[in-house]
Amino acid sequence: MPQTIVITGTSRGIGFELVKLFADEGHIIFALSRNEKPVKELNLKNVFAYSCDLGNSKEVSTTVELIKSKAKKIDVLINNAGQFLKQDFKNTHLEDVKKVYDTNVFSVFDLTHQLLPLLKDTSHVVTVSSMGGVQGSMKFPGLAAYSSSKAAVITLTELLAEEFKDAGPSFNVLALGAVQTEMLEEAFPGLEAPISAFEMASYIKNFSLTGHRFYNGKLLQVSNSTP
Repeated sequence: MPQTIVITGTSRGIGFELVKLFADEGHIIFALSRNEKPVKELNLKNVFAYSCDLGNSKEVSTTVELIKSKAKKIDVLINNAGQFLKQDFKNTHLEDVKKVYDTNVFSVFDLTHQLLPLLKDTSHVVTVSSMGGVQGSMKFPGLAAYSSSKAAVITLTELLAEEFKDAGPSFNVLALGAVQTEMLEEAFPGLEAPISAFEMASYIKNFSLTGHRFYNGKLLQVSNSTP
């Protein structure tokens, strides 16, 4: 049976691959990204691509209203959008940090909150984090803003799962290791990851559709490499 899926950060990388994978299975997808053109150009059936700056709550509200006009419920929400910053701490300004947190933390809170009326007891909210945000994992210079933001959504997921454990939806978070994406190239130029964006998207797709039957409020480390 077709599911209704909301995915953020769909213009490239894992998010872009997720749209195609879900569409191939006949699901209804709402694809949210600052740049909606890559998804629109796919001309896929039952895929609605919206331009949305997730760091702008007014734009999020407008987009949520569009979703509500087409869907009565959301089965899966994948918070995949990410803002990357690699910069020495001494050269990092607070405004730069705020931009990272706007996308990586506050937008997750805001979009999930605004979609609550469409999220049912069987719905599954999956947030994409990073191994850099996992306590005790290997850390790398220059990632203070990015990795700390990814740590924040891990704890946010645990808290939301606790708050909604009796009535749903379910909340889980995936801490990804190295995946061959544009963001990885920005972080570690020349590094070849053992996992492609398509492969990771396949894993996330399957987990988002079935993982809530086995997990709630859990952090799953999806990594076979360092970084």
